[in-house]
Amino acid sequence: MSGDPVPMTLVVLCPHFEPDSAPTGTVMTRIVAELAARGAVVHVVTSLPWYRAHAVEPGWRGRLVRREETPWGSITRVHPFPGSDKRNLVRRALGFAGFSVLAGWYGIRAAGRRRVDGVFAMSPPLTLGLTGRLVATIRRAPLVFNIQDVFPDAAIRTGAISNPTVIRIALWLERASYRAADAVTVLSDDLRDNVVAKLSAGGAAKVHVIPNFVDTDAIRPQDRSTPHRAELGLGDGPVVLYAGNVGFSQSLHLVLAAARELPDVQFLIGGDGAAKSALQADAAMLENVRFADYIEASRLSELLATGDIHVVPLKAGLGHVSVPSKAYSIMAAARPVLAAIDADTAVPRMLAESGGGLVVAPDDPGAFVDALRVLLADAEEAAAMGRRGRAWVEREASPSAVGQAYHQLFSDLERPRRDRSARTAV
Repeated sequence: MSGDPVPMTLVVLCPHFEPDSAPTGTVMTRIVAELAARGAVVHVVTSLPWYRAHAVEPGWRGRLVRREETPWGSITRVHPFPGSDKRNLVRRALGFAGFSVLAGWYGIRAAGRRRVDGVFAMSPPLTLGLTGRLVATIRRAPLVFNIQDVFPDAAIRTGAISNPTVIRIALWLERASYRAADAVTVLSDDLRDNVVAKLSAGGAAKVHVIPNFVDTDAIRPQDRSTPHRAELGLGDGPVVLYAGNVGFSQSLHLVLAAARELPDVQFLIGGDGAAKSALQADAAMLENVRFADYIEASRLSELLATGDIHVVPLKAGLGHVSVPSKAYSIMAAARPVLAAIDADTAVPRMLAESGGGLVVAPDDPGAFVDALRVLLADAEEAAAMGRRGRAWVEREASPSAVGQAYHQLFSDLERPRRDRSARTAV
């Protein structure tokens, strides 16, 4: 007589998880919720919340490790060893390594003596790839390695990494991590091509495209006259908004160029990152450029509604190695997108399919300003783009579809082991 099916047990290794405000934390939190909704028992090993200020947040300090039981499994949070200087890549690498060691130790111990059916590791940081392999090997489970950004390609192309020795080590670690995984998931066909090119012959079969998603229940269209607009004193005129990481991969000089050409338009840059201080210095004489810190996750819809037009600028050559997930959130908020990204990559294809915005070549101030003029001149058409974008993400980028894809992948990887166990039992 057969009993009820044994639920799938998974160990998840990720750098951020709710209530941490990092975009990848939002993604992984919802993926775990979707896996749990399908009956999986999930044990998450992540960091103490630290993303907003690049330091462990008040209320979470004083302990190296914190663990809590949940209805669907458990969450173990370990110290991320953050450094205050985001531009110090050596310090950041050491912090990632320290976090990965702790995450590996508690990942091995996660789920106790219960059989583990799969390990799910997220990059960045790239170091979690080999950490995931170690956990998967000891727990005798398949490893799925999720790639949010292809590292170190973006860092090399932006000049953030230039030391030849560091580059060689990073490239070795990247290839070793891909080859150590039983399956690699990426966000777009462009990223898939990039990863496949770094695998040995026959490795293409292990690379799967599973896009990110947007929670259209949490992010909903709102009136443009938001409390956030009032708090910042932005007035009732048009607001062009960039919200997200203010780093070296983003061509935010385009925003300053547009502000110089469009003095009657307010430009808001919301977020933080290694390039913020230099950008603020460059914008010191521009009265129509405002900077704001990260806003609470509960106010994300409000922030997105504050902008009449959202910009997603990415430096040339990076569209093939990065998919800015903010584009999904902007569309969910029913706002038009102006993307300055390499042609025929994920975001331009998404905008072409949905009709949710315009695309110009990266690092071209003239084209960027001209496209902004078009959107500002026809508010009705810009609003229609926003509505079309919202309809597209409701149809194509639901959390349920993404959760089901991951659940199916783990089921497919686990099936041969279940079959072997069944044969042995007989």
